[in-house]
Amino acid sequence: MKDIITLAIESSCDETAASVLRNGREILSNVISTQIELHKKFGGVVPEVASRKHLENIDAVVQEALDEANMQFSDIDHIAATYGPGMVGALLVGLSHAKALAYTLDIPLVGVNHIEGHVSANYIEHKDLKPPFITLIVSGGHTHLVEVKDYGEYEILGKTRDDASGEAFDKIARAMGLGYPGGPIIDKLAKEGNKHAIEFPRAYIDEGYDFSFSGLKSAVLNYLNAKKMKNEEIVVEDVAASFQEAVVEVLSTKALKAAKEKGYSTIALAGGVASNSALREKITEMSKSEGIEIKYPSLILCTDNAAMIGCAGYYNFINGRIHDMSLNAVPNLKIGQR
Repeated sequence: MKDIITLAIESSCDETAASVLRNGREILSNVISTQIELHKKFGGVVPEVASRKHLENIDAVVQEALDEANMQFSDIDHIAATYGPGMVGALLVGLSHAKALAYTLDIPLVGVNHIEGHVSANYIEHKDLKPPFITLIVSGGHTHLVEVKDYGEYEILGKTRDDASGEAFDKIARAMGLGYPGGPIIDKLAKEGNKHAIEFPRAYIDEGYDFSFSGLKSAVLNYLNAKKMKNEEIVVEDVAASFQEAVVEVLSTKALKAAKEKGYSTIALAGGVASNSALREKITEMSKSEGIEIKYPSLILCTDNAAMIGCAGYYNFINGRIHDMSLNAVPNLKIGQR
Protein backbone atom coordinates (compact mmCIF):
# COMPACT_ATOMS: atom_id res chain seq x y z
CA MET A 1 0.00 0.00 0.00
CA LYS A 2 1.42 3.39 -1.02
CA ASP A 3 2.33 5.84 1.72
CA ILE A 4 0.28 9.04 1.81
CA ILE A 5 2.42 12.15 2.17
CA THR A 6 0.77 15.25 3.61
CA LEU A 7 2.06 18.83 3.49
CA ALA A 8 0.32 20.85 6.20
CA ILE A 9 0.18 24.60 6.82
CA GLU A 10 -0.93 26.40 10.01
CA SER A 11 -1.25 30.18 10.44
CA SER A 12 -4.29 30.77 12.66
CA CYS A 13 -2.57 33.03 15.22
CA ASP A 14 1.07 34.03 15.66
CA GLU A 15 2.91 30.90 14.51
CA THR A 16 3.74 30.31 10.85
CA ALA A 17 4.11 26.54 10.63
CA ALA A 18 4.53 23.83 8.01
CA SER A 19 4.93 20.08 8.38
CA VAL A 20 5.32 16.98 6.26
CA LEU A 21 3.82 13.70 7.51
CA ARG A 22 3.73 10.12 6.32
CA ASN A 23 0.39 8.33 6.72
CA GLY A 24 -0.92 10.94 9.12
CA ARG A 25 0.98 9.93 12.24
CA GLU A 26 4.66 9.96 11.33
CA ILE A 27 6.26 13.40 11.40
CA LEU A 28 8.95 13.89 8.75
CA SER A 29 9.33 17.60 9.55
CA ASN A 30 7.61 20.14 11.79
CA VAL A 31 8.82 23.72 11.31
CA ILE A 32 7.45 26.55 13.48
CA SER A 33 8.31 30.24 13.15
CA THR A 34 6.92 31.97 16.23
CA GLN A 35 6.15 35.67 16.66
CA ILE A 36 5.95 35.69 20.47
CA GLU A 37 8.85 38.12 20.94
CA LEU A 38 7.30 40.50 18.40
CA HIS A 39 3.95 40.65 20.23
CA LYS A 40 5.29 40.69 23.81
CA LYS A 41 5.59 44.48 23.85
CA PHE A 42 1.86 44.75 23.07
CA GLY A 43 0.84 42.29 25.79
CA GLY A 44 -0.92 40.08 23.26
CA VAL A 45 -1.21 39.25 19.58
CA VAL A 46 -1.88 42.16 17.20
CA PRO A 47 -3.80 40.69 14.24
CA GLU A 48 -2.47 43.02 11.53
CA VAL A 49 1.12 42.57 12.66
CA ALA A 50 0.68 38.79 12.76
CA SER A 51 -0.76 38.69 9.24
CA ARG A 52 2.11 40.71 7.78
CA LYS A 53 4.66 38.48 9.50
CA HIS A 54 2.96 35.34 8.13
CA LEU A 55 3.30 36.80 4.63
CA GLU A 56 7.01 37.37 5.18
CA ASN A 57 7.65 33.90 6.59
CA ILE A 58 5.41 31.40 4.84
CA ASP A 59 7.47 30.67 1.71
CA ALA A 60 10.62 29.98 3.71
CA VAL A 61 8.80 27.91 6.35
CA VAL A 62 7.16 25.64 3.74
CA GLN A 63 10.45 25.17 1.90
CA GLU A 64 12.25 24.37 5.15
CA ALA A 65 9.63 21.74 5.98
CA LEU A 66 10.12 20.08 2.59
CA ASP A 67 13.92 20.21 2.88
CA GLU A 68 13.90 18.78 6.40
CA ALA A 69 11.66 15.93 5.23
CA ASN A 70 13.88 15.37 2.17
CA MET A 71 10.83 15.79 -0.06
CA GLN A 72 9.95 17.66 -3.25
CA PHE A 73 6.58 19.19 -4.08
CA SER A 74 6.10 16.32 -6.52
CA ASP A 75 6.15 13.86 -3.57
CA ILE A 76 3.15 15.46 -1.87
CA ASP A 77 -0.25 13.73 -2.16
CA HIS A 78 -2.41 16.47 -0.68
CA ILE A 79 -2.22 19.84 1.10
CA ALA A 80 -3.85 20.33 4.51
CA ALA A 81 -4.39 23.83 5.85
CA THR A 82 -6.14 25.46 8.79
CA TYR A 83 -9.19 27.46 7.70
CA GLY A 84 -10.57 28.27 11.16
CA PRO A 85 -11.03 29.19 13.90
CA GLY A 86 -8.50 31.98 14.32
CA MET A 87 -7.71 35.53 13.20
CA VAL A 88 -9.14 36.00 9.73
CA GLY A 89 -6.14 37.80 8.23
CA ALA A 90 -3.68 35.26 9.59
CA LEU A 91 -5.84 32.34 8.42
CA LEU A 92 -6.09 33.78 4.91
CA VAL A 93 -2.32 33.89 4.49
CA GLY A 94 -1.84 30.16 5.16
CA LEU A 95 -5.02 29.08 3.39
CA SER A 96 -4.26 31.16 0.27
CA HIS A 97 -0.77 29.71 0.12
CA ALA A 98 -2.16 26.19 0.45
CA LYS A 99 -4.78 26.83 -2.26
CA ALA A 100 -2.12 28.16 -4.64
CA LEU A 101 0.06 25.08 -4.06
CA ALA A 102 -2.84 22.65 -4.45
CA TYR A 103 -3.96 24.35 -7.67
CA THR A 104 -0.46 24.51 -9.15
CA LEU A 105 0.42 20.92 -8.22
CA ASP A 106 -3.08 19.65 -9.15
CA ILE A 107 -3.49 17.77 -5.86
CA PRO A 108 -6.37 17.80 -3.33
CA LEU A 109 -6.86 20.62 -0.83
CA VAL A 110 -8.06 19.62 2.63
CA GLY A 111 -9.30 22.29 5.02
CA VAL A 112 -8.70 21.55 8.71
CA ASN A 113 -10.40 22.84 11.84
CA HIS A 114 -7.64 24.15 14.12
CA ILE A 115 -9.32 22.73 17.24
CA GLU A 116 -9.64 19.29 15.62
CA GLY A 117 -5.93 19.62 14.91
CA HIS A 118 -5.21 19.99 18.63
CA VAL A 119 -7.19 16.82 19.33
CA SER A 120 -5.27 15.00 16.57
CA ALA A 121 -1.92 15.86 18.18
CA ASN A 122 -2.66 12.94 20.50
CA TYR A 123 -2.78 10.52 17.55
CA ILE A 124 0.78 11.50 16.67
CA GLU A 125 2.00 11.17 20.26
CA HIS A 126 0.14 7.94 21.06
CA LYS A 127 0.26 5.58 18.07
CA ASP A 128 -2.26 3.18 19.66
CA LEU A 129 -4.87 5.83 20.43
CA LYS A 130 -8.08 5.63 18.43
CA PRO A 131 -11.66 6.85 18.95
CA PRO A 132 -13.88 6.85 20.87
CA PHE A 133 -12.66 8.80 23.92
CA ILE A 134 -13.24 12.03 25.86
CA THR A 135 -11.05 15.04 25.10
CA LEU A 136 -10.56 18.18 27.18
CA ILE A 137 -9.62 21.04 24.84
CA VAL A 138 -8.02 23.92 26.73
CA SER A 139 -6.39 26.91 25.07
CA GLY A 140 -6.36 30.69 24.92
CA GLY A 141 -9.59 30.75 22.95
CA HIS A 142 -11.32 27.48 23.82
CA THR A 143 -12.33 25.36 26.78
CA HIS A 144 -14.41 22.40 25.56
CA LEU A 145 -15.28 18.93 26.79
CA VAL A 146 -15.82 16.81 23.70
CA GLU A 147 -16.77 13.22 22.96
CA VAL A 148 -14.60 12.01 20.07
CA LYS A 149 -16.86 9.44 18.42
CA ASP A 150 -14.65 8.76 15.38
CA TYR A 151 -11.96 10.46 13.31
CA GLY A 152 -13.49 13.83 12.45
CA GLU A 153 -16.73 13.10 14.33
CA TYR A 154 -17.31 15.04 17.56
CA GLU A 155 -20.02 15.88 20.05
CA ILE A 156 -19.56 18.89 22.32
CA LEU A 157 -20.57 17.99 25.87
CA GLY A 158 -19.66 21.28 27.53
CA LYS A 159 -17.83 24.54 26.95
CA THR A 160 -16.95 27.77 28.70
CA ARG A 161 -19.74 30.29 29.09
CA ASP A 162 -17.31 33.21 29.29
CA ASP A 163 -13.50 33.24 29.43
CA ALA A 164 -11.49 30.32 28.09
CA SER A 165 -9.04 28.88 30.63
CA GLY A 166 -5.98 30.08 28.69
CA GLU A 167 -7.54 33.54 28.35
CA ALA A 168 -7.94 33.67 32.13
CA PHE A 169 -4.26 32.79 32.57
CA ASP A 170 -3.23 35.60 30.22
CA LYS A 171 -5.49 38.18 31.89
CA ILE A 172 -4.28 37.34 35.41
CA ALA A 173 -0.65 37.39 34.28
CA ARG A 174 -1.22 40.81 32.71
CA ALA A 175 -2.86 42.11 35.90
CA MET A 176 0.23 41.06 37.88
CA GLY A 177 2.58 42.58 35.29
CA LEU A 178 4.11 39.21 34.42
CA GLY A 179 4.13 39.55 30.63
CA TYR A 180 2.85 37.51 27.69
CA PRO A 181 2.04 34.68 27.17
CA GLY A 182 0.71 34.28 30.70
CA GLY A 183 0.19 30.52 30.93
CA PRO A 184 3.83 29.37 31.00
CA ILE A 185 4.82 32.24 33.33
CA ILE A 186 2.10 31.40 35.88
CA ASP A 187 2.90 27.69 35.63
CA LYS A 188 6.55 28.41 36.46
CA LEU A 189 5.80 30.83 39.31
CA ALA A 190 3.21 28.48 40.81
CA LYS A 191 5.89 25.86 41.42
CA GLU A 192 7.41 28.24 44.01
CA GLY A 193 4.09 29.19 45.64
CA ASN A 194 1.54 27.72 48.03
CA LYS A 195 -1.56 26.59 46.13
CA HIS A 196 -3.59 26.64 49.36
CA ALA A 197 -2.52 30.16 50.40
CA ILE A 198 -5.64 31.85 48.97
CA GLU A 199 -9.04 30.16 48.61
CA PHE A 200 -10.25 31.38 45.23
CA PRO A 201 -13.74 30.25 44.09
CA ARG A 202 -14.47 27.23 41.88
CA ALA A 203 -17.42 27.50 39.50
CA TYR A 204 -18.99 24.13 38.75
CA ILE A 205 -22.24 25.42 37.13
CA ASP A 206 -24.98 22.98 38.18
CA GLU A 207 -24.60 19.33 37.16
CA GLY A 208 -23.60 19.88 33.54
CA TYR A 209 -20.26 19.96 31.76
CA ASP A 210 -20.01 23.72 31.09
CA PHE A 211 -17.25 25.92 32.51
CA SER A 212 -17.01 29.50 33.75
CA PHE A 213 -13.82 31.34 34.67
CA SER A 214 -14.97 34.99 34.76
CA GLY A 215 -15.91 34.78 38.45
CA LEU A 216 -12.51 33.34 39.34
CA LYS A 217 -10.79 36.01 37.27
CA SER A 218 -12.78 38.74 39.06
CA ALA A 219 -11.96 37.24 42.47
CA VAL A 220 -8.22 37.30 41.70
CA LEU A 221 -8.40 40.89 40.38
CA ASN A 222 -10.35 41.98 43.49
CA TYR A 223 -7.76 40.29 45.71
CA LEU A 224 -4.91 42.09 43.91
CA ASN A 225 -6.70 45.47 44.05
CA ALA A 226 -7.53 45.09 47.75
CA LYS A 227 -3.89 44.31 48.56
CA LYS A 228 -2.70 47.34 46.57
CA MET A 229 -5.21 49.67 48.23
CA LYS A 230 -4.10 48.50 51.69
CA ASN A 231 -0.46 48.76 50.67
CA GLU A 232 0.02 45.09 51.58
CA GLU A 233 2.56 42.76 50.02
CA ILE A 234 1.38 40.56 47.16
CA VAL A 235 3.14 37.21 47.03
CA VAL A 236 2.86 36.61 43.29
CA GLU A 237 3.95 32.97 43.62
CA ASP A 238 1.08 32.24 46.02
CA VAL A 239 -1.44 34.08 43.83
CA ALA A 240 -0.24 32.18 40.76
CA ALA A 241 -0.37 28.81 42.55
CA SER A 242 -3.79 29.42 44.14
CA PHE A 243 -5.32 30.70 40.90
CA GLN A 244 -3.86 27.84 38.88
CA GLU A 245 -5.12 25.26 41.38
CA ALA A 246 -8.66 26.66 41.11
CA VAL A 247 -8.55 26.34 37.31
CA VAL A 248 -7.05 22.84 37.06
CA GLU A 249 -9.28 21.43 39.80
CA VAL A 250 -12.43 22.41 37.90
CA LEU A 251 -11.05 21.24 34.54
CA SER A 252 -10.02 17.87 35.98
CA THR A 253 -13.26 17.32 37.91
CA LYS A 254 -15.46 18.04 34.90
CA ALA A 255 -13.38 15.87 32.54
CA LEU A 256 -13.47 12.90 34.91
CA LYS A 257 -17.20 13.37 35.45
CA ALA A 258 -17.77 13.22 31.68
CA ALA A 259 -15.61 10.12 31.23
CA LYS A 260 -17.35 8.25 34.06
CA GLU A 261 -20.89 9.22 33.06
CA LYS A 262 -20.27 8.47 29.37
CA GLY A 263 -18.44 5.21 30.12
CA TYR A 264 -14.99 6.04 28.72
CA SER A 265 -11.65 4.86 30.09
CA THR A 266 -9.49 7.42 28.24
CA ILE A 267 -9.26 11.22 28.46
CA ALA A 268 -7.00 13.08 26.03
CA LEU A 269 -5.83 16.63 26.77
CA ALA A 270 -5.52 19.03 23.84
CA GLY A 271 -4.57 22.68 23.26
CA GLY A 272 -1.97 25.06 24.63
CA VAL A 273 -3.08 24.71 28.28
CA ALA A 274 -2.59 20.93 27.94
CA SER A 275 1.10 21.73 28.45
CA ASN A 276 0.37 23.08 31.95
CA SER A 277 2.25 20.88 34.43
CA ALA A 278 -0.30 21.34 37.26
CA LEU A 279 -3.19 20.26 34.99
CA ARG A 280 -1.30 17.15 33.89
CA GLU A 281 -0.46 16.26 37.49
CA LYS A 282 -3.92 17.00 38.91
CA ILE A 283 -5.96 15.10 36.30
CA THR A 284 -3.53 12.14 36.35
CA GLU A 285 -3.68 11.99 40.16
CA MET A 286 -7.48 12.23 40.25
CA SER A 287 -7.94 9.61 37.52
CA LYS A 288 -5.82 6.88 39.15
CA SER A 289 -8.51 5.63 41.51
CA GLU A 290 -11.09 5.74 38.71
CA GLY A 291 -9.14 3.49 36.32
CA ILE A 292 -9.12 6.22 33.67
CA GLU A 293 -6.05 6.72 31.47
CA ILE A 294 -4.85 10.26 30.70
CA LYS A 295 -3.17 11.01 27.36
CA TYR A 296 -1.51 14.26 26.34
CA PRO A 297 0.89 15.37 23.61
CA SER A 298 4.52 16.39 24.09
CA LEU A 299 4.98 20.11 24.77
CA ILE A 300 5.82 21.05 21.17
CA LEU A 301 2.61 19.40 19.93
CA CYS A 302 0.52 21.35 22.47
CA THR A 303 1.54 24.62 20.79
CA ASP A 304 0.11 25.75 17.47
CA ASN A 305 1.95 23.57 14.94
CA ALA A 306 1.34 22.14 11.47
CA ALA A 307 1.97 18.48 12.33
CA MET A 308 -1.34 18.27 14.21
CA ILE A 309 -3.06 19.96 11.24
CA GLY A 310 -1.49 17.40 8.92
CA CYS A 311 -2.74 14.52 11.07
CA ALA A 312 -6.31 15.84 11.11
CA GLY A 313 -6.01 16.58 7.40
CA TYR A 314 -4.91 13.02 6.65
CA TYR A 315 -8.03 11.57 8.28
CA ASN A 316 -10.21 14.10 6.44
CA PHE A 317 -8.48 13.10 3.19
CA ILE A 318 -8.90 9.33 3.54
CA ASN A 319 -12.54 9.89 4.56
CA GLY A 320 -13.23 11.95 1.43
CA ARG A 321 -13.50 15.37 3.12
CA ILE A 322 -11.82 17.38 0.35
CA HIS A 323 -12.39 21.05 -0.46
CA ASP A 324 -12.36 23.09 -3.66
CA MET A 325 -10.84 26.50 -4.34
CA SER A 326 -13.91 28.29 -2.94
CA LEU A 327 -12.88 27.34 0.62
CA ASN A 328 -12.66 30.49 2.73
CA ALA A 329 -11.33 31.33 6.18
CA VAL A 330 -13.94 30.92 8.95
CA PRO A 331 -12.66 32.76 12.04
CA ASN A 332 -15.41 31.41 14.33
CA LEU A 333 -15.45 27.83 13.03
CA LYS A 334 -16.86 25.38 15.59
CA ILE A 335 -15.49 21.91 16.24
CA GLY A 336 -17.24 19.34 14.04
CA GLN A 337 -18.59 22.09 11.74
CA ARG A 338 -18.11 21.43 7.99
